[in-house]
Amino acid sequence: MASQGASLTGYNTELVRLIEDLKGRKSGIDHELHELEQEKAKIQNDLQILQQRLHRIEESVKQKRQAGSEYDKTIQETESAYMRILESSQTLLKVLKRQSTSLGTK
Repeated sequence: MASQGASLTGYNTELVRLIEDLKGRKSGIDHELHELEQEKAKIQNDLQILQQRLHRIEESVKQKRQAGSEYDKTIQETESAYMRILESSQTLLKVLKRQSTSLGTK
């Protein structure tokens, strides 16, 4: 009977040790899980910040492209008007020379 009691005590001791080992492992898993959840939350927050930043940059690019198009249009219209002015100046100069020659011969 004493040997059965000693065996039972030994089993009980080992069982308690194994249960404590499992609890320690579970605690480690819980700690890792908590760290992963914190990292996940941080990454989600960073992602949201980056998505907002990307949206602002996309809007800025859109506005700058529109402004660039307006500059192109203004430059084209200005160059076209300038060419018409040059052509008119040449025509005026030719007319003036002709009139000057005509007046000089009279």
